[in-house]
Amino acid sequence: MRRRSMAVLAAVPLMFAAACGSGGDTATGASSPAGSGATELQVTGEIGAKPNVVFPAKVVETSSYKVLTPGTAGETAKLGTNVVANFTVFAWDGKENKLAGSTYDEGGPQVITLNEQVPEILRKGFAETKSGGRFLSVVAKDALPQEQQAQAPAGQSQVFVVDVVGVPEGNAAQGTAADPGLAGVKVENPGGETAPKLTTKTKEKAPKELVAKTVIKGAGPEVKSGQSILVQYAGKIWGSDVEFDSSWSRGGQPIMFQIGTGKVIKGWDQGLVGVPVGSRVLLSIPPDLGYGKAGSGDKIKGTDTLVFLVDVLAAY
Repeated sequence: MRRRSMAVLAAVPLMFAAACGSGGDTATGASSPAGSGATELQVTGEIGAKPNVVFPAKVVETSSYKVLTPGTAGETAKLGTNVVANFTVFAWDGKENKLAGSTYDEGGPQVITLNEQVPEILRKGFAETKSGGRFLSVVAKDALPQEQQAQAPAGQSQVFVVDVVGVPEGNAAQGTAADPGLAGVKVENPGGETAPKLTTKTKEKAPKELVAKTVIKGAGPEVKSGQSILVQYAGKIWGSDVEFDSSWSRGGQPIMFQIGTGKVIKGWDQGLVGVPVGSRVLLSIPPDLGYGKAGSGDKIKGTDTLVFLVDVLAAY
């Protein structure tokens, strides 16, 4: 689906993953309340833009958090749910305090699943901050699993400034499903949170132009160019039924990306802008609007027509 990679944009999410560790119990210090290092940091800048942070000279190596603005819209994120957020990460070493990365530089917010791998000190901030709010977390060595603490660099903590964008509801499009009416393609819609089934095994000739068919029409606002959208999807090759990628097959966790700005293949940019949020859409994408003559990886050839079934869950 993406031009270069199906993976999430590298810089900031990797920093987030590094702070999250590899699971397991966190140390007692990871549940420290607001205070300590978080109160000594000064954050400036409007919510919705990359913040600036003024650091004291001495690094605090105890985890803490502080809600800067609680937000007003919707519900706060709970353990096991997804949350959409912008986050900016600094390496607090008392010297350079370098910016490690920011979603504001990467084209839009990211979706995060609040599971046990997310340090408790970050989960506490999310639990107290609604959409439109901002919190600060100092993620120190004590927030890591015991087996990782010895590997963490001394005299350094990570600082996260997190702007909560929204807490999406559900992982699949809901509503009455219609036959997309595209000869050669079948869609089964079991309903609820169960993954739909896309079948592209056919002898029918693939359409030469982009085809976008609504399977479930959502009741939300239309997606606008430049927004970041949250989606579930499955992608197969016309005629062979070969699945080359699917968020459903990777555990059913939706992904987020910017639409209409060239961050994804042209068929997605052209086919999803204007779609109401909450919709399930079938896309048949010819090679020139997909990966072109070069194809992509071992599965997609330069002559392949791609078929996607996309659930548009949210847009920000």
